[in-house]
Amino acid sequence: MTEGKIIKISGPLVIAEGMREANMFDVVRVGRDRLIGEIIEMHGDRASIQVYEETAGLGRGDIVVSTDAPLSVELGPGLIRNIYDGIQRPLEKMRQVAGANITKGIDLPALDHDEKWDFVATAKMGDEVAAGDIIGYVDETDVIRHKIMVPPGISGKIAYLLSGKYNVTEKIGIIDSPDGTRHELTLMQKWPVRRARPYKEKLPPNVPMITGQRIIDLLFPIAMGGTACVPGPFGSGKTVVQHQLAKWSNVDLVVYIGCGERGNEMTDVLREFPEIIDPRTGKSLMERTVLIANTSDMPVAAREASIYTGITIAEYFRDMGLSVAVIADSTSRWAEALREMSGRLEEMPGDEGYPAYLTSRLAQFYERAGSVVCLGSDGREGALTAIGAVSPPGGDISEPVSQATLRIVKVFWGLDSSLAYRRHFPAINWLNSYSLYKDRLDPWYTENVNKSWTALSVEVSRLLQSESELDEIVKLVGVDALSPEDRLTLEVARSIREDFLQQNAFDETDSYASLDKQFALVELLFYFRDRAAEAIKRGCSIDKLADLPVREAIGRAKAIAEAEYKTVFADIRTRIDKELAAL
Repeated sequence: MTEGKIIKISGPLVIAEGMREANMFDVVRVGRDRLIGEIIEMHGDRASIQVYEETAGLGRGDIVVSTDAPLSVELGPGLIRNIYDGIQRPLEKMRQVAGANITKGIDLPALDHDEKWDFVATAKMGDEVAAGDIIGYVDETDVIRHKIMVPPGISGKIAYLLSGKYNVTEKIGIIDSPDGTRHELTLMQKWPVRRARPYKEKLPPNVPMITGQRIIDLLFPIAMGGTACVPGPFGSGKTVVQHQLAKWSNVDLVVYIGCGERGNEMTDVLREFPEIIDPRTGKSLMERTVLIANTSDMPVAAREASIYTGITIAEYFRDMGLSVAVIADSTSRWAEALREMSGRLEEMPGDEGYPAYLTSRLAQFYERAGSVVCLGSDGREGALTAIGAVSPPGGDISEPVSQATLRIVKVFWGLDSSLAYRRHFPAINWLNSYSLYKDRLDPWYTENVNKSWTALSVEVSRLLQSESELDEIVKLVGVDALSPEDRLTLEVARSIREDFLQQNAFDETDSYASLDKQFALVELLFYFRDRAAEAIKRGCSIDKLADLPVREAIGRAKAIAEAEYKTVFADIRTRIDKELAAL
């Protein structure tokens, strides 16, 4: 165990000498309070340490002790429904032990080491197993069956395995490796957060992650195992978009990382998620959620670790064959933590003071996403989808974090403050957002929803683009200069924006829309357009068409419940035909 002494303190950065035997990324204990830190730079016998707690009270000469182990997380039963800080300390347990304020140097295990779990063995003594093989399970929640796997790097014959009640540190079995080594198995694994967990093979992203958000599913879909970013200025609805994705996406588990955002936003998550009934399971959303809270008032250095903590937990559940979404809010605050530590290390700054390695660090995070064939002999597949919010100052996406993120991710949901000011939510700008997965996912939509899905999606995009071009003409010469056909295009595009793309996250019915309902709603809008175009050819006035009573019914169609929309939409079609025939 290496021991050194502090020679310099600069905010969360501590420099200690006498650390020649220590390694990069080792966890250290700093000072009398044994604050948690991590070595991030070595020069001779001097170690630069980023401390994950408040450093006030430290002084020159205080002792630094290395644990000779990298920053790791505990992976096992008890993760779900829990809320951790950026270095996987359980906040609820800390509150019970130390009160409302986090005590310096507090050291609690991430998982409850006393709680007993019912372990059911599915393998038996004498079986040959390899890394990743499932040997049993624990029913952790009503929704998630926690599969107990052979840890990476271990293989051999099971010498002992027994079902029963165990805590996460008790021996549940023994594996004898071919080289004679005996490995004791517990319900828990430990894994270094900065190292990606292994898998057999990466798969192409050709299955969509269905979100229930109409503008995303129809125009800018994301694949299972894909990467996306949500940049936008203050007040444009980034957090609500991410909450919606966490609530309604068809993933098995959500890891929500509050990285440097305001505490009230994490409070909203903590209050809302337990009360929300998951439509897929009928249980509370917390039954499939892990929360990482490293808010803006918590130590800045721990933000950097929180991203890795979250994605390592997500990889562990992915290895069970589950689909997992990691939602990081926001990577801008994480990058600011990188910038602060880089400045204190006196490194050469890059653009706007960010370190030159900003892009590579972002890539290390996002490249851990993907659909994979997991380790193990059963060929199970898992998916990890990474979605990061970006908070560019003033909404300027030309700044370094936004640009670095855009070079890495495949989906860009660009939030627009002008849409937010008009109360159009989600405020995703349909003219500059994009999805590079769209061509890959179109065959799935064609096969599983409707063969006309792709054509309708293309037509919606074309209409919105046409509206933008016609708006420029209207600004110059007025709407009366347009032909009736162009005015109809404007009217239908407005209907698409207000009656389809606009979605109320706080309305029980409108918060989520199934793919079938989304398709039926677009078809209804285009049915009105086609019948109206025929009426215009007969000489009907566009003003009369816009004032038809059925237009209000079309506008309210998105609020129709899933169980009733087919009947109601058929009635609206009949009304369209009747009212147009009467003109």
